[in-house]
Amino acid sequence: MDLQLGRKEVKVHGEGYRAFIRKKRIFLLLLFFMTLGVFVVALAFGSSTVPFDRVIATLFGYGEAKEEIVVMNLRLPRATTGVVAGFGLGIVGCAMQGILRNPLASASTIGVSQGAAFGAAFAIIVLGGGLMSAGTSGAQLNVNNPVLITACAFLGSMISTVFIVFLSRFKSMSAGTLILAGVALSSLFSAGTTLLEYFADDVRVAAVVYWTFGDLGSTFWKDILLMSVVVLLASIYFGFNRWNYNALQGGEDTAKGLGVNTRRILINSMVVCAITASVIVSHIGIINFVGLIAPHMVKRFVGSDYRYLLPASGLAGAMLLLLSDTVARLAVAPIVLPIGAITSVLGAPVFLWIIFKGRWNK
Repeated sequence: MDLQLGRKEVKVHGEGYRAFIRKKRIFLLLLFFMTLGVFVVALAFGSSTVPFDRVIATLFGYGEAKEEIVVMNLRLPRATTGVVAGFGLGIVGCAMQGILRNPLASASTIGVSQGAAFGAAFAIIVLGGGLMSAGTSGAQLNVNNPVLITACAFLGSMISTVFIVFLSRFKSMSAGTLILAGVALSSLFSAGTTLLEYFADDVRVAAVVYWTFGDLGSTFWKDILLMSVVVLLASIYFGFNRWNYNALQGGEDTAKGLGVNTRRILINSMVVCAITASVIVSHIGIINFVGLIAPHMVKRFVGSDYRYLLPASGLAGAMLLLLSDTVARLAVAPIVLPIGAITSVLGAPVFLWIIFKGRWNK
């Protein structure tokens, strides 16, 4: 009799767990189709509108010449950049918040974005990599040497990465201390950028400011391919370590008890996060808050299980960046607003909510 009751109880719990997992998978599927829908909207709307049926026809090679130019040449690279960059920033933010056990962790809070901004400013002001000029659609950044600006931005962000990884090797360094070190490093890079701007002429200062606004329309297909490869490799690495991240949620001692090499996971994951964020930021400029708020957008629906939280954060980041770019293009068309400003407007209230939520829960 007791054995039968035990079997029934196990069966009930098993069915409950399967239903719980099924809900998470359904949410992931819905999130995927929502992101796909936003992607099509981004291709359809802008300074000139292309009907949805014509967008689909154009994607399959049946569009007219004008539609080919608008959809395939102008909007498709921009939207694809938004998906790849948003997905990458989303999973990086999710992984950082897990390994550092800090809900405020992101590429911005460890100095990666500010390091990239300093590198780009150095390339534009000191090395003459870019200038501002007036175009038919307003002011635009003329990049004399895009490879130079991208390389310098990448090197600047990697300086921050090396510094944070160096600190993480000290056993006395806690996750919270690394965040504080990242904030200090961000301030240092910001000060360096300000000094460069102070001694530069107005044209180069305008070029630096324009770059820091962030722009999804400045990439070519080779840039998108590079970002895609890096984001794919990072996704594979994070996927292989999903159980380790789950173990870390119980604390470092608990994770060690489960056989997780916490120090190695911290260092390796930070390197992967920083390299991924560096590649993205060096190509599209400073995009704030996407990596910070994407995990919080989906955590209520999928919980803290990194098997589902990682892909959900990536999809949420892609959708958020696509939506922000679409708003930036439509708000005062044909002028394109800085996408960094749009993501900041969306992200700042969430940032404050996270802070006050932590205070209320104490």
